[in-house]
Amino acid sequence: MKLYFNVNFGTKVGQRLVLRLYDEKNDHRDYDLNYSENNNWTAEIDYFSKSIQYKYLLLNEENVVLDEEIPTHKLDLPNSFKEFVIFDQWNLKNFPENYLTNKILHNRLQGFKPEKLSVVKKQTHLFRIEAPLYHPNWTLVLIGNVDALGNWNAEKSVELKQTDYGIWEVGVEIPTHQTVLYKYAIKDKNTGQLIYIEPGENRWVFGNPTKDILYVKADHYFKFDNETLWHSAGVAVPVFALRTEDGFGVGEFSDIKKLGDWANDAKLSVIQILPINDTTANYTWTDSYPYAAISVYALHPQYLSVEKLEYALPKKLVKEYQDKKAELNALSLIDYEQMISGKWKFTKAVFEENQEAILKDKNFKKFIKDNEEWLMPYSAFCVLRDKYKTPNFNDWKTHKKFVAGKVATLYAPKHKDYATIMLHAWVQYQLHLQLQDAVLYLHQLGLSVKGDLPIGIYRYSVEAWTEPELFGMDFQAGAPPDQFSDLGQNWEFPTYNWEVMKADDYQWWKKRFKVLEQYFDAMRIDHILGFFRIWRMPISATQGLLGYFYPAVPVTEKEFSDRQIPFNYDRYIKPFVNEPILWETFGESKEKIQNHFFDHQNGNFTFKPEFDTQRKLTDYFKKESWDWAEEKLISLAGNVLFLTEETENGIVYHPRFNIAKTTSYKYLPDWEKAKLSDVYNDYFFKRQDGLWYQKAMEKLPALLNSTTMLICGEDLGLVPDSVPVVMDKLAITALKVQRMPSDNIPFYDPKNASYLNVVTASSHDSSTLRQWWHEDRNLTQKYFNQQLGQYGTAPWDLTPDLSEMIMKQHLFTEAMLAIFPIQEFLATDDNLMNPNMDEERINNPAVFPHYWRYRMHLKLEDLKEQTDFNQKIAGWIEASGRD
Repeated sequence: MKLYFNVNFGTKVGQRLVLRLYDEKNDHRDYDLNYSENNNWTAEIDYFSKSIQYKYLLLNEENVVLDEEIPTHKLDLPNSFKEFVIFDQWNLKNFPENYLTNKILHNRLQGFKPEKLSVVKKQTHLFRIEAPLYHPNWTLVLIGNVDALGNWNAEKSVELKQTDYGIWEVGVEIPTHQTVLYKYAIKDKNTGQLIYIEPGENRWVFGNPTKDILYVKADHYFKFDNETLWHSAGVAVPVFALRTEDGFGVGEFSDIKKLGDWANDAKLSVIQILPINDTTANYTWTDSYPYAAISVYALHPQYLSVEKLEYALPKKLVKEYQDKKAELNALSLIDYEQMISGKWKFTKAVFEENQEAILKDKNFKKFIKDNEEWLMPYSAFCVLRDKYKTPNFNDWKTHKKFVAGKVATLYAPKHKDYATIMLHAWVQYQLHLQLQDAVLYLHQLGLSVKGDLPIGIYRYSVEAWTEPELFGMDFQAGAPPDQFSDLGQNWEFPTYNWEVMKADDYQWWKKRFKVLEQYFDAMRIDHILGFFRIWRMPISATQGLLGYFYPAVPVTEKEFSDRQIPFNYDRYIKPFVNEPILWETFGESKEKIQNHFFDHQNGNFTFKPEFDTQRKLTDYFKKESWDWAEEKLISLAGNVLFLTEETENGIVYHPRFNIAKTTSYKYLPDWEKAKLSDVYNDYFFKRQDGLWYQKAMEKLPALLNSTTMLICGEDLGLVPDSVPVVMDKLAITALKVQRMPSDNIPFYDPKNASYLNVVTASSHDSSTLRQWWHEDRNLTQKYFNQQLGQYGTAPWDLTPDLSEMIMKQHLFTEAMLAIFPIQEFLATDDNLMNPNMDEERINNPAVFPHYWRYRMHLKLEDLKEQTDFNQKIAGWIEASGRD
């Protein structure tokens, strides 16, 4: 079989194109293309399969890959021909076909059946294009300047067949020498009318008078306009926050179905939730933090419905269960410790009473076999965590280091812990069934589920135990100071060892995506900036202030010298404390604190060795209280100008964030301040972008190609210039929160959002709109007048009509998605809003650890009965074209 490839691509002198052809095992072979003229490149290849997968690469004279296609081309060629001339174009990741042909499209096209394509011998051309049409009554047609394409007559346009989701093909007979001009168009099946024709220049292809050779016009990038692209609206609510008649003091997976019923009535089509992985470290309220999972695969037992287990609760416990359920459901917020304790008590009782039948269950055995790679280490981890009363495996008496063969002895049926191992495995099986059932129910309604992928892993997690080589266990991840916290954030997660992950093409991430794909249609990547660089701190630090970007182009001693900066290790690296600083900080308590914590040297003060890091101070204060002085001392330990990093080439330096706000900086001469300010601005705002672009492009394409979920990135915070460039190139939707603008403006105007964006008015990390209205009255007044276009003085409270106005500002935009927290929907109705607005905040990043205990004040069953309210929302969605 002969394949003649043709692609038009502009290159520079010394550059060339290569075609990479993949076989069924995903092995590949490269073929050089030949340059002809006018940027046309060709190749002739003998090939022996009718299904082909390939991509183009751009190389220089040294065979360095300068660029390559991220999505591959895939063609299924008809059996009726043995020679094919393929007319291609470079396929960009941010063509709509490559990010909108996803699991959400599958949900929209309920009952879709691929159409059969028949290309007969007399036909000369196969037209093929990928165009994700989300409207089930739309079909794609061809119209052009020859008889076979209707001579531009809409009534004679040629319908293409949808041979797979978003893939349209048709065989046509055009045995002519003339150049064929054509366009694709959308036809409404119900009316038979063309509702949209591609704008811009005509497409073209050569006529084909040659028998026995099929011209394959493999087109890309259907030219959608904003009206024909998919737009949607959704609700964001943590599963734990759902309130129904069935819950046990917390939302459960089965409650998602009732949320879906309400969302369906309101014409919302996306449900967004927070991470749902198991975070059980010590069974206390600190486990409520959903981003500190002890397993990136296991689901959280709090979401298990005891009433919907495959086996019934023992009769002797039914009354106790019902009483506890009523007690917990009467609370306005979640009592995490009471809830999780009760769930485990009743779940264990069900397991113990039915253990023999459970262990014989073929479906349960299959679940174990399919998931044993993560499930069995997780179950062993849970047993050991509970046995030694800590998730910190370094403190366990046995199995401190994971050795697969030794840990496997716990799985033996005769082992004393076997039943408990199986309990944890069975709970995961039941959680899987209940979540899978809820997701299937939503899909049948045409709804999609958007999950949340935490950027980090918990320091004492299954993955840190079993695969420590993948993580930087000597460091902590976090975020620099931002609108959430003046001190920065320290999440205490280990960082990633990206070089080790890269060695096997990021299999750890790909496996993680594959498991998530069982349940989710879209995924929010938490802190996507971490794929460019992470803010990392040494273990000795407790505040995010004492971090630096990694990787980064650091400052060296040579650079200090070249810039004529008098670098002094003690002055620049150690906390600067002098007499005036001690007086300003501690006043009359100066002498007492000075004598206890500091040594006096050369007119300045240094922390004594036992107190010379934030971590040492924090640990000391757990034993000895120094009241108000504690926070000030910890802050003084961070009064440095630069942070150190040990590398293979010696020690390098990173400027401390907000260096100009330190008292250490204050006591420098002005000329030295100016020089350090130049270094600071160069480090944070100039020199890093090329490196961070490269690092992101190493990781993200491999991950995106491994999933059919729609990928969205949470890109808030200090955003480097390379981030929007990469996200646009890879078609990762960005997040726009109105009061967290990336530019130096008070608030973002959602009308400026382009298509590849998710717009919202607030997030789980922010206050609700009603709370925000009271935080800064001057800003509120400005927002009221300038953004909402209202006259006079802003009302004291945010009123429902203003809440509605804010919602509509976001809905009537070009952004792909408009997703709002459930609290913001309820704020548009006087009768439905929570009387106590301060119970509605989910998280405050400035407080760590924070108790994540928000729960809706209304039952979903009651919300569904609010017909007028639901129809009001449905009206907004329809009017904004997001239904």
